[in-house]
Amino acid sequence: MRKFERYGGRLFVYGCLAFLATLYLVPLWVMLITSFKPLDEIYSGSLIGLPKQFTFEAWSKAWSTACIGTNCVGLSPFFLNSLIITVPAVFVSTAIGAINGYTLAKWKFRGSDLFFAFMLFGCFLPLQAVLLPIARVLGMLHLSGSTAGLILVHTVYGIAFTTMFFRNYFVSFPDELTKAALVDGAGFFRIFFSIALPTAIPIAVVCCIWQFTSIWNDFLFGVSFSAGGSSPITVALNNVVNVTLGRKQYNVDMAAALIAALPTLIVYVLSGRYFVRGLTAGAVKG
Repeated sequence: MRKFERYGGRLFVYGCLAFLATLYLVPLWVMLITSFKPLDEIYSGSLIGLPKQFTFEAWSKAWSTACIGTNCVGLSPFFLNSLIITVPAVFVSTAIGAINGYTLAKWKFRGSDLFFAFMLFGCFLPLQAVLLPIARVLGMLHLSGSTAGLILVHTVYGIAFTTMFFRNYFVSFPDELTKAALVDGAGFFRIFFSIALPTAIPIAVVCCIWQFTSIWNDFLFGVSFSAGGSSPITVALNNVVNVTLGRKQYNVDMAAALIAALPTLIVYVLSGRYFVRGLTAGAVKG
């Protein structure tokens, strides 16, 4: 009886999980199969049925000829814009966050805890509250409506998060190692690059994944501080979906949405386990 109850309980739990997973994946399934259907089949067929005729025409159109406003160039230039914005912003904000976190954890100064508290406040500040100050600063720097401006915005906004992650990781870094290195004549940067940073690879991976997904998926900063050809892919996707000539091209819209989501999906598939390990390590050390 106990054995039946044990296996029956597991079957119930796994059944519920399978049901919820299926329910969660249904929108993705609909997007995927719709992107491979001809437009006539979409209007005449079922929503979740497999395509009677597989075609990549919608994907090709979304990538190269879909209209973003009045400019029918597809998502390809805006995909490149997002890469240009995301990659440097991720690495610069992670590098600065690593140095900040190490400083706040192991080289404390007067008011360092208050400084860290203000940085934490920056993590939870609503994006809408900083739009006007950011717009003012970008205007003063003559970076409004440019990819360079968006790189600066995402880098500065991400420093608070990366500093928090690294600081919590470095809190339990052994003080003895730092003191021994100081006795041997090593300075701040020598200790950081030779001793501290090599141990922080897991949390660095967490920061890179966090920043990559946050910046790539951002829409508010992109639509507020970019213009024309400098827009990221999220803004271009919004324009593709909302600009329709004739019949609504659902297959192109779905293909465009999948193209926009593909990089973050690849990042999580390839490095998802490292993300979990890094979060666990940071939680234990913090």
